[in-house]
Amino acid sequence: MYEELEAYAMKKVLVAGATGYLGKYVALEFKRSGYYVRVLARDPEKLNNKGNYLEPPIGDIVDDVFTGEVTKPETLEGIFDDIDIVFSSIGITRQKDDVTFMDVDYQGNKNLLDLAKGASMKKFIFVSVFQAEMLNHIEIVKAREKFVEDLSRSGLGYTIIRPTGYFSDMTQYFKMAHSGRAYLLGKGKCKMNPIYGMDLATVCVKAVNREQSDISIGGPYVYTHEEIAELAFYVLKKRPKIFRIPNGFMNILLKVIYPFNKHMHSLLSFLSASMQMDLIAPKTGSHGLKQYYQQYVRRKMKK
Repeated sequence: MYEELEAYAMKKVLVAGATGYLGKYVALEFKRSGYYVRVLARDPEKLNNKGNYLEPPIGDIVDDVFTGEVTKPETLEGIFDDIDIVFSSIGITRQKDDVTFMDVDYQGNKNLLDLAKGASMKKFIFVSVFQAEMLNHIEIVKAREKFVEDLSRSGLGYTIIRPTGYFSDMTQYFKMAHSGRAYLLGKGKCKMNPIYGMDLATVCVKAVNREQSDISIGGPYVYTHEEIAELAFYVLKKRPKIFRIPNGFMNILLKVIYPFNKHMHSLLSFLSASMQMDLIAPKTGSHGLKQYYQQYVRRKMKK
């Protein structure tokens, strides 16, 4: 009987990053799996919106919404009351409020970690970057991996999830194809197996009961960047128009951008580096990009 009560008590999770692409799927999957789900949101209204990348609204399915900001620890008091597990995909992809990657991707998650340690948390699940050791010179990766180091020394149980790339990232190819032409860095022959949000969410939820501290994961299908662009044109029923940008041109562009916009420099550096290496991780899930692009078309046609 006591074991049953303990198992029930363990089913309480905080999802940080719940207004983002992956966070919405993770909150939904935790709820489907029988967990009590509390979400952290700076703007709770975003929980009620269907996302730009087909992620579902979750405002009506979560048990509790905690309003706060990870960069302001004073707003997080009580966030871990009665919570046993933390999931975080907190991070910034667009410049806002003059914050940096170190402010959010590192320090914001560190603020959560400090509170989690004080609350005797059972496990902390964090989403970082696949093959980070090859990208750690880039600011966005450096910030997340600095947090990984702190988490690994925290004394908490933890799992780092390392996806190859989200389907939401692949919509950039779709948008280019919709405009009539797509651009590739170099020849576009490097390969990757990006993963659908719900397929990745399933991995994140199962990590609660897995002993692995580090999980690299990708989708079921491998594509070259050229194939991803061609697939977008195919779904749109357009003739492919693909232009290749020399790597040297991107290097020059990065040098020009750096003094004026370090945030954009980091994002473009990450994009450039990831397009020039194979990103293939163990396969999981069942969703392919063709299916996702078709759903994306139907969504756009309804608007």
